[in-house]
Amino acid sequence: MTTTKDTSRQSERSITFNRVMYGAFVMLGIYFIFVNKDTASAMSNLGIALIFDPFDQSVMWSKRPLYQRAWLVVHVSVILVLLVYLLLTGFR
Repeated sequence: MTTTKDTSRQSERSITFNRVMYGAFVMLGIYFIFVNKDTASAMSNLGIALIFDPFDQSVMWSKRPLYQRAWLVVHVSVILVLLVYLLLTGFR
């Protein structure tokens, strides 16, 4: 007996899970930077958030809409700005 998997249903669950986790880590990063004033923790949580791509991961980068690519590039830019800030302030 063989079973077939409903890939569209799994894909929807995967995208939903990724969006929830992405949002949770972004919110955690915002909390660390504004409430705790802990730039290193904020940077690491924002970096972890990128693991959970909030958009459809099956779409290649070049075929993604401009707003999705811009969002992810801005996200990486914020992380790099935080990294430069940490390096310049000496991890205080």
